[in-house]
Amino acid sequence: MTNELTRSERIEYGKRQDAAYQEGEDAVARLAAALVRAGVALPSLRNDGPVGGHGFVHLGGCNAALADRLAEVIAAGARALEERSR
Repeated sequence: MTNELTRSERIEYGKRQDAAYQEGEDAVARLAAALVRAGVALPSLRNDGPVGGHGFVHLGGCNAALADRLAEVIAAGARALEERSR
């Protein structure tokens, strides 16, 4: 018994993989732009390709000071969202 994909299934799979890759690229671009606005840059931020049919963003590592700054920015954004929803 073989589990080979048909030509049309391979084409459809390729389209889904391409869309997932682009999803990751777009997410990286949006996140990088938002981080720049907050004065934060994650040096290892990149698209890590499709995983499980979805875009996968690799955030990478950073030093403790940058992690603390990122936590401050996220907390401030969360507070702003909470205040806006009241």
